[in-house]
Amino acid sequence: MFKLGCASRVCVKNELLSGLTVALALVPEAVAFAFVAGVEPLVGLYAAFMVGLLAALFGGRPGMISGATGAMAVVMVALVAEHGVQYLFAAVVLTGLLQMSAGALRLGKFIRIVPYPVMLGFVNGLAIVIFLSQLQHFQSADGSWLSGSSLAIFSGLVLLTMAIIHWLPKLTTAVPAALAAIVVVTITVIGFDIPTNTVGDLARIEGGFPSFNIPDVPFNLDTLMIILPYSVILAAVGLIESLLTLTLIDDVTNTRGRGNRECMGQGIANTVTGFFGGMGGCAMIGQSMINVNSGGRQRLSGVSAALFLLCFILFASALIEIIPMAALVGVMFIVVIATFEWSSLRIFKKIPRTDAFVLVLVSAVTVFTDLAVAVVVGVIVSALAFAWEHAKHINVKGYDDAKGTRVYELNGPLFFGSVKSFMELFNPENDPKDVVIDFSNSRVADHSAIEAIDNLAEKYLQAGKSLHLKHLSPECRLLLRKAGDLVEVNVMEDPRYFVVNDQLA
Repeated sequence: MFKLGCASRVCVKNELLSGLTVALALVPEAVAFAFVAGVEPLVGLYAAFMVGLLAALFGGRPGMISGATGAMAVVMVALVAEHGVQYLFAAVVLTGLLQMSAGALRLGKFIRIVPYPVMLGFVNGLAIVIFLSQLQHFQSADGSWLSGSSLAIFSGLVLLTMAIIHWLPKLTTAVPAALAAIVVVTITVIGFDIPTNTVGDLARIEGGFPSFNIPDVPFNLDTLMIILPYSVILAAVGLIESLLTLTLIDDVTNTRGRGNRECMGQGIANTVTGFFGGMGGCAMIGQSMINVNSGGRQRLSGVSAALFLLCFILFASALIEIIPMAALVGVMFIVVIATFEWSSLRIFKKIPRTDAFVLVLVSAVTVFTDLAVAVVVGVIVSALAFAWEHAKHINVKGYDDAKGTRVYELNGPLFFGSVKSFMELFNPENDPKDVVIDFSNSRVADHSAIEAIDNLAEKYLQAGKSLHLKHLSPECRLLLRKAGDLVEVNVMEDPRYFVVNDQLA
């Protein structure tokens, strides 16, 4: 469980340098998200350290970076405003317990049901969100937009950072390009005494080692009722963002993470973080992409990023606070470019309209609400579109056998979306005395299908005729058997499935 994944000096060097790059990018993000949640900057920094360290050790995706995130911070605002930061810590502990329960119940596998258009929409929407979040740094302290020489200097430093990150790998890969860009831009600003915003202008990051404290809240049912709704939402948002980021990193690295273990890792991280004064967190797609692009593929990069961040807080706050914000903004802009699925624009007219609509919808909802809502909306719309499309595929082929029995060969799934079309395929008034529906090419999928079969059987019964079902799959027979008295129809014995009893009453 604690294997850091490196067996050579080159690997260790790459992982450590990548971790250092990520740690530098974590500082302003953690501070910014702390402000969003309405807590002190150190609460966000402690969360970035604790969640990052424990998720890297216990999580299911080596190379993925976790920390304080905006998606979870926006959920915390109301809780902190109404009840205070101690209730937030209690909610984070409960969030972790819920996430560990999800891992124990092996719910991580359900991330597989997320359709690819939803994944594309999630990635594109998140890239837009990261881009928009960086625009605040183009503003002065009073909230007005930079202009004149201030805007020119800041933009120039951003472009210099991006240029170094783009061109340096063509010359050497000995040092992560993002780290080199941050160092070069910082030296340039200090050497030429260029006036520009730095990390220190955002907040002071100096602090001590996080200490263990049980949240100072009453341990009663009232407290549970206050924090439970927030914890459920935080757990859901955290797991959705973490598991989708895991899937994305899987695609980038051509490896496969473990979703259920990631649920456990995120749960352990948040539970512990709540006891050490952190605001909780989850996987971070931006920092994860920085890590992967810088060569970090093992657990060591995530662990080192967290430890470097702790060192910044304890010993090197003065050095970190002189880093120009323009350098970090440039790094994040490169992340935006690398994260956005530009191929989705090229295939937009080549994919089904429904998939294109879902892609745009998820992107928009991600930008204007949050990730969890966007994914849920995307999955629901995709499922409804799938159901609508497959509802059109049901049809029958009818013929009379040698005994004069009308046989209907049913094609297509019978479920809630197709029951109306199913009922219209039969004519009890004009059919012979005995009617057989052959389910060789069909399946009974849900209760709506059972109800439709029962209603059809009643119509034949009222017409003085008998309806029989043939070639039902074992799953369909089990579904009908569980329905019991809800459905009264003859099921013909089918030797293919070795069914003993041939009738459900």
